[in-house]
Amino acid sequence: MAEFTVNASRFDPYKNFKFRVKWDGRYVAGVSKVGALKRTTEVVKHRHGGDPSTSRKSPGRSEYEAITLERGVTHDVDFEQWANKVWNWGAGLGAETSLADFRKDVIIEVYNEAGQVVLTYTVFRCWVSEYQALPDLDANANAVAIQTIKLENEGWERDYAVAEPAEPSFVEP
Repeated sequence: MAEFTVNASRFDPYKNFKFRVKWDGRYVAGVSKVGALKRTTEVVKHRHGGDPSTSRKSPGRSEYEAITLERGVTHDVDFEQWANKVWNWGAGLGAETSLADFRKDVIIEVYNEAGQVVLTYTVFRCWVSEYQALPDLDANANAVAIQTIKLENEGWERDYAVAEPAEPSFVEP
């Protein structure tokens, strides 16, 4: 495991608005929102016959919640093409799915205010369980059209090799 050093000049936590998402070795265009990385471990209660009337607790199965990615609707087809690997309506009888390569590892990078990578997580064996191509359309609204994919996954891991960078100092001339 990597050894951590503390950036003595940083007191503030990282913000949640500077990030990028990558799969298939390239960044995905326009992702504006990533759902939380959340893991829940079931509690297994048990008791021995000679114990007092209290239960002991131990960890059981761990589950990883699905992650939602959102972005503005554009001509980029990454979301749609990945979702179509699980179900493609126009593919014809018996060819609606392509389960040979429907899973991908997804990398989420978090940046500090100076644009330096500070955290990286890899989300393993993701696949699209829900795809929204268009939102509700409203002629009276003033909003960006957002498309969404929901990614089922089998776990995630932080890349501890990503060290905390020395933040740049901007000195006036």
